[in-house]
Parts: sequence; C-alpha cells; structure tokens
Amino acid sequence: MMADQGHEGSDMTPIELANDELAIAVLPAIGGGLARFDRLGATGRIPLFRSWDGMTAEPNALACYPLLPFSNRLGGGGIEAGGRFWALPANMAPDPHPLHGDGWQKPWTVLERSAAHVALALESRDLQPFDYRARLSYALEGPAMTMRLEIEHQGTVPVPYGLGFHPWLPRTPGTTLEAPADRVWLERPDHLPDREVSIDERPDWDFRTPRPLPASWVNNGFTGWSGKARVEWPEHGLGLAVEASAQLATLMLYSPAVDCGFFCLEPVSHPVDAHRLPGQPGLRLLRQGEGFAVGCRFTVGEG
Repeated sequence: MMADQGHEGSDMTPIELANDELAIAVLPAIGGGLARFDRLGATGRIPLFRSWDGMTAEPNALACYPLLPFSNRLGGGGIEAGGRFWALPANMAPDPHPLHGDGWQKPWTVLERSAAHVALALESRDLQPFDYRARLSYALEGPAMTMRLEIEHQGTVPVPYGLGFHPWLPRTPGTTLEAPADRVWLERPDHLPDREVSIDERPDWDFRTPRPLPASWVNNGFTGWSGKARVEWPEHGLGLAVEASAQLATLMLYSPAVDCGFFCLEPVSHPVDAHRLPGQPGLRLLRQGEGFAVGCRFTVGEG
C-alpha cells in the first residue's frame, strides 16, 4: 500500500506547488500540513485557507493539517480495544483530553513530488494501540485542490480508526456558509459531546441555505451532512466549493468569535469522542493489514 519513505522535507521549508490558478505550500516537517492555499490572479494572491506566519512550528498556526488516527477529542482517558483499556495521554496543553491523534504533530517524509502533486508518508507506533502507516497527498488540477489521506493498521490488536482534515479558512465580515446537514451535536463545557439534536432545534446553525457564520462561539459536529459545502467571500467575489468522500460524514465547524479572523470547516469520519458513543459511529475497526482512505476536494470559483 505504501512506498518507501524518503528524507526530503526535514526542515521548515515548504514545498511549493502551483498551476495557473492555484498555489499551495506543504510543510512535511509540521504534521504534513499546508502553509498556504491561495488563488492566483491578476491582482496577486488571495488566501483561500488562513496562511502560516512562516515561523511558528506548531500545527495550529498552519492553513490545514491531517487528522489521524482519530479526530477531535477522546474522553475517558483512552479507548477500549482487544478486550482491554488503553490509556492515551493528553497532547495539547491545557486541554486534558487526547486531541486529533498524533499524525498532526509528527514530521512526515516525502515520497514523490511534481509541479502540481506531492505525496507524504508517516509510520507511527507511539500511540498504542494505534500502530499504522499513512500516506497523505495534495494535488492541483485547474481550479481545484484535492487532499487524500489513507491509513493501514500494522498492529495485532484490532483498533477503531478515524480520519479527517482540519482546514483553517479566513473569516471576513461578509463570509457565508452553505453546508446542508440534518443534525448537530451539542457540546458540554469540556467540549465533549452532550447530545445530538435536529438542526431544526438550532436554526442559527442551519446551513441548508447560505447564511453568515454564527456571531458567538461554535465548536460542533454536524451529521446527516451532504458531504458538500460552499463558502463565499463577497469582499473578494470568490467562492470555495467543498466536496468530501462518503466516509467523511461529519462536518466540524469551529469559530470562537465573530472577530477572530478565521473559522475551521473540518470534514471528518466520526463525531467527537466516537470511541465512547453507542455503536462508535463513523469509526472503522481495522485488523492488521487493513486500511481505508478518504479525500476532499476544494474548488474555487466566482462568489
């Protein structure tokens, strides 16, 4: 499934990819994430994802990063797998919960690259019982950028896995979002899930038609999601269409305040703390040698 890993991209120098319409910069050394994703035009670059500052060696300063072997928070201090409990450490102070797995905090290596495509690889067995090989790729084609993430379990104990992507997008005063979904998970003060309700109970979060982002805190997972979303920035006359693979059936929306300057729109395979929810929705139980892949396509056009 995976090719041999190389040694390129071991520092904080981004790998630049571009075509006539788009440009991205990939940082293998910082979680395999993106430093930039820009629209190219006669007036210069317009950021479609929030841009990295060029200095901060921390994934939450990036434009996007991968989520593996799970997304968001895990409660209870760990997971059940193979008939036993596995304790998992908190990894993002001061948050007391394990967050986003470990792939976003590890350096990746470069497998292959061209002018409009790069593929990265990671092997991790530090977060037992997760023991995996992963491949992450970015590709440009016309007005679209595609991200693909695949994982293969290497351990002998079967383990539930989840995947996703964590883009940070610019939030302007005129930003609107369309992301049809039927339900939304409410969160507790510790950011773990409270209960799932119909979107009709939260009309301020009903993005079945385009609407401005919420003015107050939002950090919630939307389910019954169509797999498609559209962001528009009227200030730039631009729109960004998002299309996720079927496995990415939950959409996380995060924005702490109206004036924060960003929001996160995260296509993920499962709700927050799915390892402890009935039926483990969206997780894939992988045995040794088994794997799965997800992808997401971002296409820019006029707003």
